[in-house]
Amino acid sequence: MTLEMERAVAATAVSEIPVLDIGPYLAGGPGVREALARDLARIQQEVGFYYVINHGVDMDLIARGYRELARFFAQPAEEKVKVRVDRRGAGWIPAKSSIYVTSPVNKNTKPDLNEALALVNERPDGHADLTAGLRFIGPNKWPSLSGFHETVSACHGALARLARDMLPLYAMALGKPADWFAPHFTEPMWTTRNAWYPAVEAEENQFGISPHQDHGFITALPVSEVPGLEIRTRDGHWLSAQTLPGGILINTGEFLNRWTNGRFIATPHRVMPPARDRYSMALFFNPSPRTVADPRDFVRPGEDVKYEPISMHDYLCWYFDRNFAKSAGGEQDQATAAKG
Repeated sequence: MTLEMERAVAATAVSEIPVLDIGPYLAGGPGVREALARDLARIQQEVGFYYVINHGVDMDLIARGYRELARFFAQPAEEKVKVRVDRRGAGWIPAKSSIYVTSPVNKNTKPDLNEALALVNERPDGHADLTAGLRFIGPNKWPSLSGFHETVSACHGALARLARDMLPLYAMALGKPADWFAPHFTEPMWTTRNAWYPAVEAEENQFGISPHQDHGFITALPVSEVPGLEIRTRDGHWLSAQTLPGGILINTGEFLNRWTNGRFIATPHRVMPPARDRYSMALFFNPSPRTVADPRDFVRPGEDVKYEPISMHDYLCWYFDRNFAKSAGGEQDQATAAKG
């Protein structure tokens, strides 16, 4: 695809994916919070994805983070395997380690072509959750590349702060007081998927990452300048999500979808094998591990409760174990998954 074609596609994508300017909100402008909450309620019920601009995240920092990811993935396998993922959920995940069998929109049968480095909001030594053996809270496995830890962790911290800044808007969009979610995020269980999508040929029904819905509360993603991410619209079409300069994509995950009794939609998306190497840094911002998504918190009069309550930790374990191979810390038998 030529640069001119990429720009034309980007213009189309930006025109169809809503854009929220949150600068006035972060500055405390009068009445801004209420107006944004109304917009967010509509977006989360109709689209599920949106860009934010003027969000306070240093995009030069994010660019440096992407360069660090490129440096990590360029290493030989014998170096990356030193930080290989295990049952705790942090570490290097080799290519072809996942088949998203939980997808509601595609019968995925071929392992995904991306490599990833999973990093989490790790707890300090001696933390009660570590003693209890909870997964996805660390310790992280950091590669021994000078400057990598400092830069990438700074990127994750910035994205987590942005996600936390959005919580009052989500509460108000659901008809709750602005601080309603705060007690559920005292020790957020956020995880990150720092991925490399190489420019390789795919088999039929194979993807960089196959059609799926994210597992968590919300996802914050600084969009790569290399095309590849596609979002499924409500009418079943796939929409290419391109770079909006300075923008970050945010979308709903399945945990928030369940918690809101389906009101806020978890939109399916996928990544096609790119024309050139593509990197991404998705932060899945989740509540504290024992937070329970109970749809009765948000069910409206006359509406049936659609989902059973489940904790954040239990849902993430279920999601990861279903979709990732045993060799990548999950429980999936890929031969069985490939047969459907």
